[in-house]
Amino acid sequence: YAALNTTALPAATIEDGSAYFEAKTYTGNGGTNTITGLEFSPDWTWIKKRNSNSSHSIHDTVRGATKRIRSESSDAETTETTALTAFTSDGFTLGSGGTANGNNDSFVSWNWDAGSSTVSNTDGSVTSSVRANPSAGFSIVSYTATGSNLTVGHGLNATPAVIITKDRSAAKDWLVMHESIGVDHFLKLNLTQAKAGPYTNVFTSVSNTTFGTGNDAGINTNGNNRIAYCFAPVAGYSAFGSYVGNGSSDGPFVYTGFKPAFLMWKLSSASGGHWNIEDNGRSPDNPVTVTLRANTNEPDLTTSQGQIVDLLSNGFKVKNTSGQHNTSGATYIYMAFASHPFSSNGGLARSELGILWEDASPTYNQKWYWGKDSDGNLIPKTYTDLKALWIAQTKQTANKLLQPSDWRVVKAKERG
Repeated sequence: YAALNTTALPAATIEDGSAYFEAKTYTGNGGTNTITGLEFSPDWTWIKKRNSNSSHSIHDTVRGATKRIRSESSDAETTETTALTAFTSDGFTLGSGGTANGNNDSFVSWNWDAGSSTVSNTDGSVTSSVRANPSAGFSIVSYTATGSNLTVGHGLNATPAVIITKDRSAAKDWLVMHESIGVDHFLKLNLTQAKAGPYTNVFTSVSNTTFGTGNDAGINTNGNNRIAYCFAPVAGYSAFGSYVGNGSSDGPFVYTGFKPAFLMWKLSSASGGHWNIEDNGRSPDNPVTVTLRANTNEPDLTTSQGQIVDLLSNGFKVKNTSGQHNTSGATYIYMAFASHPFSSNGGLARSELGILWEDASPTYNQKWYWGKDSDGNLIPKTYTDLKALWIAQTKQTANKLLQPSDWRVVKAKERG
């Protein structure tokens, strides 16, 4: 068995998740408001008011900053000049609109980095406009539907585990492909229904270059513009999967390989499950006790049981028996993004587990020194010490080598 050591885990590709994702809270001012402090220029920003009912506001650099869609609604894209008005090098600028910048209202924004440029992609049967960040496993894909089976290039060079897509031109439900339910099933981001399927005319395929859709009007109305947000897993930064509830307040632990900065999860095996969102911007400490829902306009919510989940250094631990999170035997899907990977967050990971240790390899040569005194000074071995150690080690080696032979028996007989 290998020693208990975080260095034995798979190497994290991204050592600081905040370089590509950050949940940032802010207070609105009812006027022009520039939110700063991100470690990147965001390409997808999702905003929600926390202190009262209000629609979600989703913006990205591919469609254009002022183009807004709402996760809780099937409505088509609108142009909003008083919501998010521009992306900046380390944040975004807001207008006076109340959904994203009401005076003295509290907000949270979830922000992702999708790379540095938008390009035409011809990997699929239709040309798509793609802004991709393969290192972070995230791309934004815009294309025009044809009404017939088609494939779309996504630019990730890896197979997406999750695709969230919306018709921009018409009022149609959001559709979500998640690897845990299979490409022939789907969920709807704006609704609480269980997974639907199997279908052969909605999502049809997914590969490391393209995803395919069938001719169902919900995903492929001829001439309509569509947007898709594609996610591929990146070790130590993002994870997409499922778990089965146990109905206990000591709920399942789900390993992600990092401390989640963002967690969106949903009951998939039955209806009634909201798209619950937790993050470290609103809840920097455990237990997490507030949630927002992608499919409603509700503010921050608490549960009657208080605790919802613990966001731990290597995953998350469900802390209640609510049907939203932990019905016995029910299946839940999730998507999570990291603050820090478990394999490289050192003291963070160990301290949360109550483990403290020093480097296994001493910084001095043990052949010549006993160790260090209380002041940190090396304690040398004397000539007498070295001689005694050499004799002892030689005898020990001789005994190990000679013990299985008849030599010891012969010598014992000779001595009488």
